[in-house]
Amino acid sequence: MEGLSLFLTVFLALVIPIVMARLRVTTVPTAVAEIIVGILMGKSCLNLITQTSQLTFLSNLGVIVLMFLSGMEIDFDLLSPKKHTRARKSESGKQVKPMVVAAFAFGGVAVASVLLALGMKALGLFNDVALASIIFMTVALGVVIATLKEKEILGRPIGQTILLTAVMGEVIPLLLLTIYSTVNGGDARKLWLIILLFVAAIILLRRFKRPYLWFAKVTKATTQLDVRLAFFLIFALVTVAEQVGAENILGAFLAGVVMKLLEPTQATKDKLTSIGYGFFIPIFFIRTGVNLNLKLLFANPQALMLLPVLVICFFLAKLPVTLTYMRAFNKRNAFAGGFLTATTITIVLPTLQVARKLNAITATQSSAFILAAVIVCIACPIVFNSTFALTPEDKIKEKVVIFGLNAVTMTVYQDLHDSWYSVQVLTCRKEKYDTYKSKVKNLKLFPDRKLDTLEAAGAFDTDIFVATFTDDQANLEVGRAAKQAGVKRVIVSQGKVVADTVDQLREEGIELFAFNNLHGAMLRALIESPAVYRIITDTNNALYDVVVRNSAYTGRQLMDWDFVDQITVSRIRRGDKWISPHGSTVIEPGDERIYSGPWREADRIHQLLSRE
Repeated sequence: MEGLSLFLTVFLALVIPIVMARLRVTTVPTAVAEIIVGILMGKSCLNLITQTSQLTFLSNLGVIVLMFLSGMEIDFDLLSPKKHTRARKSESGKQVKPMVVAAFAFGGVAVASVLLALGMKALGLFNDVALASIIFMTVALGVVIATLKEKEILGRPIGQTILLTAVMGEVIPLLLLTIYSTVNGGDARKLWLIILLFVAAIILLRRFKRPYLWFAKVTKATTQLDVRLAFFLIFALVTVAEQVGAENILGAFLAGVVMKLLEPTQATKDKLTSIGYGFFIPIFFIRTGVNLNLKLLFANPQALMLLPVLVICFFLAKLPVTLTYMRAFNKRNAFAGGFLTATTITIVLPTLQVARKLNAITATQSSAFILAAVIVCIACPIVFNSTFALTPEDKIKEKVVIFGLNAVTMTVYQDLHDSWYSVQVLTCRKEKYDTYKSKVKNLKLFPDRKLDTLEAAGAFDTDIFVATFTDDQANLEVGRAAKQAGVKRVIVSQGKVVADTVDQLREEGIELFAFNNLHGAMLRALIESPAVYRIITDTNNALYDVVVRNSAYTGRQLMDWDFVDQITVSRIRRGDKWISPHGSTVIEPGDERIYSGPWREADRIHQLLSRE
């Protein structure tokens, strides 16, 4: 029977996503579907899958890998003070600081969670206030990220704010769970030992920071050193966590954080994700459903009454998120964002697992919490997808600010693709402003070029900043200020190019645009390579540069792409090397492709390949 249970579990892990794809079920997370199928196959219904030692081992490993991958989901760039505490304009035109809004939103969630837990205790429904508070404030980070990626708003102010709220909703409850389990396990005096776990994580990060770069160079298909290192980190920190009295899931989560900070390649991330979500994690979710005993739940009136109350509490706990978001975003999207943060499953399951080990919750109560989380996980993405409306600001991939108004910048403003860029032009010359204000929709007049004025007015609230004054020194000063303010790309124009200045700007991460060099290069191209000149200046065809992020087109030969006959691929940049493309060239995630073709097709292909 043990072998049959394992076989059925692995078989279902294969079949469930296939059936969902065939039926076009996209609004329900796969994890929720796996739990539901586990309920049908387990003790609640058919009882075809039973509890076995093999399934228990693989399931325990699954939750550890799940927490590891959750740690790898955290984008530490979002926590950068320079980049993400500065104000960004939302779709409503308001100045938004994603970190500040998210912190206030989660603070409200924490308060609401405690109040709801106290209310449940007062009603005699559930007596453990601390445990209920931790569960109510959790957010399923993985589900949130997947939903935001689907909407392509991760880089927008509302996307960043929702994501930061979800990060807090995963990290903070996990830390609170560790404290809860230590205190309730009778080891409160050893609580300080948890510090040793974080010390171990820091030591491992420092120890493997340099060797990891070497690993990437010497790894082979038969060694896979990056994967071996990942599992070493997992078991090292899980072992330390258990030795100091912390929960092993905290150790696994920290292992994921360490791996993330080692800056693995996209290929490494894909391999680890494949191992986790391809095998171990589905077993954990299916077994979670198998272990649910809904017969006992429905036979217990008190526990059954707990179910609708828990569903309501999961939603009410995230009400402060909606109220906070409404001050920064339009009401419709604020409601959708608040609803999405109510999604909770990944931390709830390990939390209940810990509570069961501590005998802090009964099996029936645990089943009620899990079933409530499943219901919420089904409802939230559906409500978000049906409510959230992409605004013009949300649809823009990158925001460009051009400071300096002249014939060149006017041409750039008119030619930049509306679907990819939102362009704002700034000037401090009144006569230029009066001349072009009827032609440039997003034109703003500044009284001067003082850095404090620019910062206060949000001139550096952009993805790309371009300085094109006639004064080279002013361009350098403003460009450096923009870079210091955290702008991702800064471009400065220089009339006179000095070698030392070029080297210095390159070290500072600032890009140089030289008018004289450009004109000379174009003339040289016309003389030496007229075909290249025609490609650049052709209005019927486009020359594009795109980073391949769509996993549907990676790991495949170039000749296998269904649109390869519609474009011409000139070069491929992989890391620091340029590759001459061939039909047999296998495209890897992060490859930068330069190609040309009719602009409509080239535009469609650009959007397709860059989609995550």
